[in-house]
Parts: sequence; C-alpha cells; structure tokens
Amino acid sequence: MTAPGSKSPPRTLGEPIVITGPGGDWSAVRADLDRHAAAILYARLDDWRPERAGGPRLRALLGRDWARFLELTHPDVRTRFASSRVLLKFAAAAALDVPPPSVELGYTHTGRPYLRGYDGVHISLSHTDELLVVGLATGGVIGVDAERADRRLYGPGLGRHMCTPHEVERIEAMPEEERNPALVRLWTLKEAYSKAIGLGMQFRFTDFGFRPDGTPSDVLQPDGEPGSEGEWTFRTYEVGADYVVSVAVSDAGFGGTADTSAGTALDASIVDALAEVLGDDETEESAPDEWW
Repeated sequence: MTAPGSKSPPRTLGEPIVITGPGGDWSAVRADLDRHAAAILYARLDDWRPERAGGPRLRALLGRDWARFLELTHPDVRTRFASSRVLLKFAAAAALDVPPPSVELGYTHTGRPYLRGYDGVHISLSHTDELLVVGLATGGVIGVDAERADRRLYGPGLGRHMCTPHEVERIEAMPEEERNPALVRLWTLKEAYSKAIGLGMQFRFTDFGFRPDGTPSDVLQPDGEPGSEGEWTFRTYEVGADYVVSVAVSDAGFGGTADTSAGTALDASIVDALAEVLGDDETEESAPDEWW
C-alpha cells in the first residue's frame, strides 16, 4: 500500500499479444491483466471476418450492436465494425471469465465503449486497414490507437490542427526523415489519450502534447511544461513493419483489480440465473470456436 503523499510506482505495460482467432491464447491476456493491470492485444482482420460466424452466431455475438451492423452499407465498414466488436467481446470475456455472447457493450455520447453491468474492467478499441487492436485495464481507464506507419502527416498547418507550439519547434528541428514518424507517434498518443479520457476529437490536439522524440513522458502543456505528474502511463509499439500502436492508461490510485471474474463480482443467485439462460453448461463443453 502506498503511503499518503507518496507516488505509486509507475504502471508497467506488456508487449501487445497477437490473437489469431477465437481459439487464440487468451491465457496470455489474463496473465497480463494480473501482472500489469492492463493488456493490449491485436489481430488481423482476416482472422475475425464476420462471414465465418454465420448469421445466427454473429447476431448472438453482436447483441445490441446487431441493429447498427445492419444499418451499415459499405462492405468493408461492415466487416471492420463486426470483426472489431467480436474481438473486443472475446477479449472482455477472457477477462471476465464468461461466454463471449454474454458480454454487452455500451457507448458513451462520445462513442467510447464500455462493458454494460461491469465497471471493473475498462476497454478501448481501434482499427485501421487490416489491424484490430483492443486494450483492457483495471484500476484506471485505457485508450488505444493504431495507425499505418507510412501515413503522411507532416506538412503545412501542424500548429493549427495537430501540434502544440513546443511540438512544432521540436519536430522542425529534427532531421527530415524523422519528422513524419514522429508525427505518427504523436498522433496515435493523442488519439489514445483522448479515447481514454472519453472526449475523443472534442479535445483539441493543439491543447496538449508529448515529447516528439519518443522518450517516455507525461502529458505536456502547449509550452512543453508538464501537464500531469505520474497519473498516466504511455507507450508506443511497432506492430510488424506496417503499424504504430499507442496506449494511454491512467492510474486511479487504487491498484488493479486482482480478480476480474464476473462470477466473483455478482451475487451467486444472479450468476446461476444467467448461466441457466445462457446455457453455461453447454458452453463449457463446447469447442473453443463454438461461437465462430
């Protein structure tokens, strides 16, 4: 237990975990939650295409998102929407130790997803191109963002749309070949932080910043002065040669949740009732890909 007036040790984060399908290594996700109170996982779109599930199974997995899925008309948008939500539900189910179809997602007015009926695990979702990314955390909120490493961001107007004065100054001082990679890193960090605090694009990216050189930092004010003091942990990863993924995790000061199982957070009679309705006994005997 941290003494009054002292800072908690900084939160550590593990490496992103690749999940190759519903039968992937979910024990690694739970292990990272136990060790770091956070887990970051990613998957390729091809491993989670909704047509592999079939209509009835996909509808059961999407739950309240089914109606929204039907409203989407562009095939690629429909695929990314369904695949990312199914991956998120499988990840949350691994953390909560429940069947994936029993996980229900809700959304705030800014579009931030959360787990309906369970606030012990915070979630975040990002997808770009062929990559899906999910973040899970206990003891604080989490935001994740992914972007192609080769996305072109450097150009006129950085200080009007994306960077603080301090960031613009530091980026312009960099060698030319380092500027765009630095901006991709900054962009994903700002997106991840905005998602974590639940404001999305309502929080102007010119009002807060980070160190463009990639060294770990807290949130910085526009002039480069510290804007936070240890309440957040930030990290950026290279996923393969094609993608950059950034993570922002807050520390509420109470530590992570040691046991995230939904069964220990609910009254036993409620758990029994849910198990009966959902056919828990059948789910336990099913193959790992039964809902796929």
